[in-house]
Amino acid sequence: MPRIIAIDYGTKRTGLAVTDPLRLIASGLTTVSTSELMPFLKQYFQQESVDLLLLGQPKRHDGSFSDVEQEIAVFAEKLAEAFPDLEIKRMDERFTSKMAFQAMIDGGLSKKQRQNKSLIDQVSATIILQEYLEYHL
Repeated sequence: MPRIIAIDYGTKRTGLAVTDPLRLIASGLTTVSTSELMPFLKQYFQQESVDLLLLGQPKRHDGSFSDVEQEIAVFAEKLAEAFPDLEIKRMDERFTSKMAFQAMIDGGLSKKQRQNKSLIDQVSATIILQEYLEYHL
């Protein structure tokens, strides 16, 4: 069965998470520089079967879109053009960074490890993917 990838898009860094082949478990994949995201995905798709991309949709507390949403919408269009066979879904990513930070505390990571923004982005993507698995499959 093809995997699902979740993308926590950021202007500098982007966190990625992926399911196992049976789509039971969400795991952090990596964090890449956003400028290197498309080449990374192209290479990954050559190695692994993926049929769904979950792209985080950042919203404010009041439900309005955050400032980065315009960049993400442009990126989503580029994804659709580059990978026309992949389904792309948007997922509300409100509070995922806070949840990721709390998960790192609960996991016993040191203060220095919790300051690693790349790890926070990756954990955020994992939370987006895990929520999708819990509520949509």
